[in-house]
Amino acid sequence: MAVYRVRVITGGFMGAGTWDHISISLVGSEGKSPPLYLDACGKDFSRGAEEEFTILCSEPVGSLLFLHLHKAPLAFPPPLPLPLPPDAWFCCSVHLTPPEGPPMNFPCYQWLEGACTLALREGTAKLVSSDTVPLLLEQRSGELQKRQGTYRWKTYTPGWPRCVDVETVEELSPDVHYSLGKSINFYLKASSAFIKLKMKGLLEEASPWKDLKDLKQIFSIQKTPVYEYVVEHWKEDELFASQFLNGLNPVLIRRCSQLPPHFPVTNAMVAPLLGGRTSLDAELKRGTMFLVDYKLLDGIPAGQINGKQQHVAAPLCLLHQPLGRPLRPIAIQLSQTPGPDSPIFLPSDSEWDWLTAKTWVRSAEFAIHEAVTHLGHAHLLPEVFSLATLRQLPLCHPVYKMLIPHTRYTLHINVLARQLLISLDGVVQRSTAVGVSGFSELVRRDLEQLTYSTLCLPEDVQTRGVSDLPGYHYRDDGLKIWGAIESYVSEIVGFYYLSDAAVKGDLELQAWVWEIFTEGFLGRETSGIPSSLESRATLIRYLTMVIFTCSAQHAAFSTGQFDFSAWMPNFPPSMQLPPPKAKGLADPQSFLATLPDVNTTCDIIIVLWLLSKEPGDQRPLGSFPDAHFTEEAPRRSQEAFAARLGEISQQIQERNAHLPLPYTYLDPPNIENSVAI
Repeated sequence: MAVYRVRVITGGFMGAGTWDHISISLVGSEGKSPPLYLDACGKDFSRGAEEEFTILCSEPVGSLLFLHLHKAPLAFPPPLPLPLPPDAWFCCSVHLTPPEGPPMNFPCYQWLEGACTLALREGTAKLVSSDTVPLLLEQRSGELQKRQGTYRWKTYTPGWPRCVDVETVEELSPDVHYSLGKSINFYLKASSAFIKLKMKGLLEEASPWKDLKDLKQIFSIQKTPVYEYVVEHWKEDELFASQFLNGLNPVLIRRCSQLPPHFPVTNAMVAPLLGGRTSLDAELKRGTMFLVDYKLLDGIPAGQINGKQQHVAAPLCLLHQPLGRPLRPIAIQLSQTPGPDSPIFLPSDSEWDWLTAKTWVRSAEFAIHEAVTHLGHAHLLPEVFSLATLRQLPLCHPVYKMLIPHTRYTLHINVLARQLLISLDGVVQRSTAVGVSGFSELVRRDLEQLTYSTLCLPEDVQTRGVSDLPGYHYRDDGLKIWGAIESYVSEIVGFYYLSDAAVKGDLELQAWVWEIFTEGFLGRETSGIPSSLESRATLIRYLTMVIFTCSAQHAAFSTGQFDFSAWMPNFPPSMQLPPPKAKGLADPQSFLATLPDVNTTCDIIIVLWLLSKEPGDQRPLGSFPDAHFTEEAPRRSQEAFAARLGEISQQIQERNAHLPLPYTYLDPPNIENSVAI
């Protein structure tokens, strides 16, 4: 008779406990025990409980390989209704002390529903190979088959990365669903904003704004220092230019050594803006000219809002970086086709001509940011990484343990977005110029040209030629965080993979990479996205990219949405008059008439307010409350990673103390571990 001591930890959040019967079976090299019940006096497995049990095993099982965790419903209902289905239980971990040998830790961090059995492997076990006990391979295979049945792929829109095969968040497994507390906070926040604007009558007002000052009445619900700064400075060239570096979409700007032929800016046009002591050609050669090109929007049709035709432009914007002075715009063309009907606007034009041209650029920025950078790169790709991780990597796999914190809630928020935002009756369709069809086409066009180097920040910075552009806080903070992630990943990979051959021979890892390549990047070899990994170096780079994309990159693209959009002329979702075909036509009245209607403005800004702030239940980058790793080495690496992020945060805060407009979006405490909102 062997005596085992068992300690079980239940999750501490609402609805995590259960009244059901819990038992375990021990599976060893010599056999398997029958279910051994974990029962004590009163209710076991309460929310947040850490409980001890003693079990007796009458049959020898040999060296313990894994255990089965069983849950069976009671024969009668619990005395009190529970906030989740009464048979749901969230098990954090099971700790087992055998009669001989060291204690064993079995991480779980999963929901169990109804009558079910879950196989758990000891946390310190390393990679499984073909010469390992066949029973272990069978257990892993069964685990993956079960998860692949739960998480299936589907095509949402042709040409997009594929996504999880559910229609509503209610269909999702509880393991990827918002916690009850997070769901309540999310809907309370949404309802609060909606009710306040509804009471003001703004959501029904399908007419243009009569005065820009009226915009201020929208956001008595919340104001931020950045919002206040934008309201004060939105007309200024310096703020306009700085948003290409530290705004919502800081990844489009690139150094320009030669102007494209369809952007015929001449020296005569801009010489007065360059100070008269140099020329356009000289500045191009010197490397002080930068270009932002919205060619992806060329040919995208605009829809109707409130029964009125909307308009889209595909502008080009040329910027100059004078020595020792801020970046500034010096020329804007509002189409990709030069000619008499497509003038090049300059800062020397009339105030309203120049402001109108800049506002058209900001409207193009809205479309590209929301469809491509935010939705495509910071939501759809993390969903691919998350789904492939759930489908192809067993719980005990080191890459699963490394990545699972960065998948938290991603499937939930993306399914919710497909329900409420990018559906045919959603916010995108009713309140943006390009609508759902335009979003679909933009994501498709971008995926056709997307490259691996674009997703790897150090290479992207080099490719765009912006490594020495002053005041580029997104780049500076992002590279520090990329380096911290890379160092952390290197240590974990070095601990588990002792050679390049170990990486190449890890069939589960290779299946994961292949699935991302085929389902996320649609097998497009020209993207440079790996379809397999042959070495530890390639694995480190790949995992760094995945973690950075799912955490820091999403934070950079998402967190400031309210800050920069609440003052709508700085980030208009639509334009109601066509781009001007001549100079001298713009005035305050035409400017107001071009901007979105009142209800369109409010509809969009409510959503961007919601999506820029986590509704509770947050886990910042570098926090690891779930102990998936149980060995000392990877846990020390996690601690070192958190300490490095703390140092980066201190550096960012010291710099921000001296900036008129602080850049906070990549301050580590503000970065969520995953795409959760």
